[in-house]
Amino acid sequence: MPTYSYRCTECSNAFDIVQAFTDDTLTVCPTCGGPLRKLFNTVGVTFNGSGFYRTDSRPAASSSPAPAPAATTSTSSSSDS
Repeated sequence: MPTYSYRCTECSNAFDIVQAFTDDTLTVCPTCGGPLRKLFNTVGVTFNGSGFYRTDSRPAASSSPAPAPAATTSTSSSSDS
C-alpha cells in the first residue's frame, strides 16, 4: 500500500499515512481539525541489471549489410486459341 503525505493549511502539521488506493483522502487535520492538503513528493527510482545503458539498449552493428530481398519474377502465360 502506498504512503501519502499530508499537511494542514492552518497549523502546518505534516504527517505521512499508509492508505489503500480505495481509501478516501483525508480532509481534516487530526491535531487542530483544520483542512488538509495532500503533498506530492518525488519518487526514488533505481535501475538494476543490464539494459539501462546506451550500449546495452541496441544490438551490435553488423559488419555485413543485410541481405536484399529475393527478386520475384512474374510470368504471365496466355494461350491464344
